[in-house]
Amino acid sequence: MLKIEDMHVYYGAIHAVKGVSFEVGEGEIVALIGANGAGKSTILKTVSGLMHPRSGSIHFCDQDITHMEAYKLLRTGLAHVPEGRRIFQQMTVQENLEMGAYIKKDVSQKDLETVFTYFPRLKERRKQVAGTLSGGEQQMLAMGRALMSNASMLMLDEPSMGLSPLLVQEIFDIIQNVHKEGMTILLVEQNAQMALSVADRAYVLETGRVVMEGTGAELLADENVKAAYLGKKRADRA
Repeated sequence: MLKIEDMHVYYGAIHAVKGVSFEVGEGEIVALIGANGAGKSTILKTVSGLMHPRSGSIHFCDQDITHMEAYKLLRTGLAHVPEGRRIFQQMTVQENLEMGAYIKKDVSQKDLETVFTYFPRLKERRKQVAGTLSGGEQQMLAMGRALMSNASMLMLDEPSMGLSPLLVQEIFDIIQNVHKEGMTILLVEQNAQMALSVADRAYVLETGRVVMEGTGAELLADENVKAAYLGKKRADRA
């Protein structure tokens, strides 16, 4: 569904993403994990057209989107939920959701109800100004807005950032529910434990390179991953 080959991305003179290749199959949850500065968010920004690679290729549903503008990408079925949520603070919850459907001729009540099924709290607060929502509710709104575009693939950038453990669990439960309905998901997440527990497959990034890949279960059990990202000592050093 999504295939990235030998992608190099620069911030000016800084080589942020170095020859990264990976793919996401239809119906999968694929996670990118790694420390701050590993290049995870840069990859998502590049896939979604907010940045462009110096070299390499990006294909989505057999279409070359390497240099496609961001505003055109949404029509291909890709939706990006950015880090920091980026909702329209002065608009109501429902107005934010309707903005997610701007590429369609009209807002379908059915689409709204589908989003409210995943996020009942948003239905309760549909007339509330979005800037007054809690952090967790704003994250739900950002995800709901992306779903309103009828996307076939969601790219989620740090959905757990700044949330309490209870809300993190709730957000990840929703991610799994959306996935069960057939959504393909590319997940960037610093909370490696949560990301790997829901991912079909995952890639570990360090300083702009993929250094490890495997199923979520394989990486959760890997001693190096445990030591680096899960806060556990290696067995041979315990």
